[in-house]
Amino acid sequence: MAAKIKKGDRVVVLAGKDKGKQGSVSEVRPKENRVVVEGVNLVQRHTKATQADPQGGIKSKEAALHVSNVAIVDSNGKPTRVGFKIEGDKKVRVAKTTGEVING
Repeated sequence: MAAKIKKGDRVVVLAGKDKGKQGSVSEVRPKENRVVVEGVNLVQRHTKATQADPQGGIKSKEAALHVSNVAIVDSNGKPTRVGFKIEGDKKVRVAKTTGEVING
């Protein structure tokens, strides 16, 4: 099955503590149905000092969100669902709200 959300897509969070925030998808985990969005869903991790990181301490990092809790942002800046259309011999992603082809 084709991916509706891909790395580099601009998305908006639909549910959870970061509802309404926008960001770019930095990682997609298709087997887990999860995505990591830059600057969204930050969690604190207590890390032990190592040779690579001699300071250690409390570090912030992005945690994964379920793919159902994010939606692609269309050209108008609104969240949209994704459909598919055949153009020529290629299958392309299409924004349901505007009907425009989603690049990427």
